[in-house]
Amino acid sequence: MTTMTNQDVLDVFKQAGAYLEGHFILTSGLRSPIFLQKARVFMHADLTEKLCTALAARITAEVSGKIDYVVGPAVGGLIPAYETSRHLKVPAIWVERENGEFRLRRFEVEPGARVVIVEDIVTTGLSIRETITCMRALGAEVVAAACLIDRSAGKADVGVPLIALAEVAVPAYPADALPPELAAIPPIKPGSRSL
Repeated sequence: MTTMTNQDVLDVFKQAGAYLEGHFILTSGLRSPIFLQKARVFMHADLTEKLCTALAARITAEVSGKIDYVVGPAVGGLIPAYETSRHLKVPAIWVERENGEFRLRRFEVEPGARVVIVEDIVTTGLSIRETITCMRALGAEVVAAACLIDRSAGKADVGVPLIALAEVAVPAYPADALPPELAAIPPIKPGSRSL
C-alpha cells in the first residue's frame, strides 16, 4: 500500500502500541494528552517500511526535480529519513546537536545539493527549521520537508513545503494553561530533544 489515510497511519501506531494516552511533555515543551511514541513503531521494520514507503511515494508525487539527499534531524528523524531514502534511492544523512545547534558532523554536501528533510512527528516544526538553517548555511537547497505525522494538522510553518503522511489535530497546551483533567495527571517526558 503506497497511499495511506490519516486513519491508516494512526492504525499502524496503535498496532505497535505507540498511541499513548496520559499527560505528556512534548519535545516542544507543550503538554498533550496524546503521545505518539514512534520508537515503538520503529522497532518493527515491517511497520516502519510500510509508513516510509508511503511517505516516499508522497514525496515523489509532490517534489519536482532531482533529490540529492534525505536529511534527518537526530535523534527522532534518523530511522524515518534512512528508510524513506531507501525507497527514494538517494543517500540519507543526518544532523546532530553540537553545543545545542544542529550540525552536519559526519558528512559533506555539495553547494546547491537538493535535499528533503524527513522528520518523524511535527508539532511546532522547530527541529525542521533548525535543520533548514544548518543545511542552507552549507549551501544546500532545501526543496521540502516531510514527516510521518503532522500533529499540528497543517498549522506548523517550517519555512518550506511540508509533506505529511498524516495530519492529526492533537491538542497541545502551554504548561501554564492546562485543562483541569490534564493538570490532574502527573506529566512524563518521553521526547528526545535533550539527547
